[in-house]
Formats: sequence, C-alpha cells, structure tokens
Amino acid sequence: MNTANHRFVSASRWAHRLSCAGALLAISATAGAAGTPVGTIIQNTATVDFDLAGTPITLQSNTTTITVVERIDVVVTLQSPQVLVAPNESDRALLFTVTNTGNGSETFSLAIDSILAGDDFNPTPSATPIYFDTDGSGDLNVGDQPYTLGVNDPVLAADATVDILIVNDIPGTVVNGNIGFSQLTASSLTGTGTPGTEFAGLGDGGVDAVIGTTGGEASGIGEYLVSDVAVSVVKSQVVTDPNGGTQPIPGATITYTVTVEVTSAGTTTASVLRDPIPVYTTYVANSMTLNAVAISDAIDADAGELDTSGPATVVMRLGDLSQADGVQTVVFDVRID
Repeated sequence: MNTANHRFVSASRWAHRLSCAGALLAISATAGAAGTPVGTIIQNTATVDFDLAGTPITLQSNTTTITVVERIDVVVTLQSPQVLVAPNESDRALLFTVTNTGNGSETFSLAIDSILAGDDFNPTPSATPIYFDTDGSGDLNVGDQPYTLGVNDPVLAADATVDILIVNDIPGTVVNGNIGFSQLTASSLTGTGTPGTEFAGLGDGGVDAVIGTTGGEASGIGEYLVSDVAVSVVKSQVVTDPNGGTQPIPGATITYTVTVEVTSAGTTTASVLRDPIPVYTTYVANSMTLNAVAISDAIDADAGELDTSGPATVVMRLGDLSQADGVQTVVFDVRID
C-alpha cells in the first residue's frame, strides 16, 4: 500500500483545498446541526382569564400534541487536497467525512464512482475500494476496516460523522498534469428522493420519516493529480483572542502558516501559492511574510500581494522550487469579524 501523504502546488487547482482538515476520528459528533430530535413530543395549551360576577376564572383549551418526525439528510465533505500520483500506482486513497444532518439515527450505504465527466483520466477502483478510516490517519493503512455493502453500512446518530476512504489504482497511461476524479456517495437506507417525500412508520421509534433538503443522498468528489515531482503543502492555524486566550471569538486573530516543500527529485516551475481569505474574516493589513521576510500587500517588486480583484486572496510567487530550496514558509493573519 502506498501511504504517502503528498500535496502538490498547482496555481489554479489546489488553493481552495488548503483549509481542509486532516485526519478525523472515525466516528464523532458535531455541534447541534440536526435540530429537534425525532420522537420529541410538542404540546401546547392555551388559557383565557376573565372575571365572572367578580370571580376570576381561568379557562383552558384542549391540549394539542404533535410528535416530531424524522428528517433524512446527509452531507459528504471532501477532506483530502489533491492527491499526487504516478503511473501504475495502486491503493491511493481520498478521505471524506459523511455527516448525518438529519434529526434521527440513520443507516447509510456507500458507493464509489470513478468514471466522471470533466477529468483527464478515470482512476480504477481498487479490489476493495472503500474503507473506514479506522485509525484516524487520513490515509489507507493496514488497520483500516474494509466496507462491504449491506454488511457494515455505517449507522449514524443525528449529527454524527464517519470518516471514509475511497481507494483507486492509477492507470499506466497517465502523463504529468493529468487530473482524475473519484466520487463517494452516501445514501440513506430508509429512502432517498424529492424533499418532502414521506416514508410512513420508517422513522426512529416507528414515527414517519421525511426526506430533507439533501434528498437523503449526498456526494463528494476528490482529485488525483499526476506528477513526477512530489510537493508537500501543509497548513496550520493559531488563534489569539482579545483576552489573551485562544478562543475563536469575534475580534480574535487567526495566524495561518503554510509550508511548501519539494520532497522528491525534479523542479516545479513558476510555483504560486494562492490562499483565499475565509468568509467571516478580514485580512490583517501588512501581515504577510515569506520565510520570515515581510511582504507588502501591494502589487510591487516583492514576491507577493493581497489580490483584491475578486475575493481577497493572499498570493505568493515561490518561483522554481527543488529539494535544494528547502521549506518555503508563508504566514499571514486574519481577524474574525
């Protein structure tokens, strides 16, 4: 198995993926996205107060009762940046997170599709193409559990997640610069379809289930990039809040550090790092550095600038890079709005 965790510098394709998280727990819970739990009983009673011949009277209405039905929703999120590959490589993995965004427990089937429009080649699903990321490493390892349709379909409580690896082999005919797509789809076993579709009695505890806005099915697409030059790209963040702590509250500063390093023979030509400023944050003026040297925000003779021709983006021209150039470190700050 190839467990290399390389990243590749591609000026037009990879920058939007840099903020993706790395390895996650195999199954975890996120904060309160599912809404009111299925089976919750909602009751309401009205009262009317009045006087009757000087005597205060309170009159109650009947009590209305309704039981919250199950909403079926799911989201699939790509966690891997572009995965660097070479011709004839096998067992190259892409990491996704499947999240049950419904309000009840749900079982999901998983499927891989590597014949997609818009890419340069079709990756070939491996003999065992889907695994649970059992060890939380973010890549395929010996301890990861294979997935078998109908045998160990993941059962997720509301808001729970599971990390999934889809695994492909790379054809021998690919050439440098080729992109190959591969897709993971998660589908509710209760049912899928048009939002609002009802499944009588199939929700938790025998209540009805209703398809939510995702249709009970979701997909994510990852990318393989063919290159004979391996480049590592790693992004980290540190939060400093106005109280001297590390809480990501409004007004806190996030310091992003991106390192780029060629880790194989060969040279990347005209390498450019582009890192969009995240929504809900504002770039901190004149906070850019390259290898600890200050870089101005303006377009001038130095290596970078803040590009505001579209969404604000940190741009750093790293030039031609080889192993001899070592690690290139870009740092900048944003402030949470």
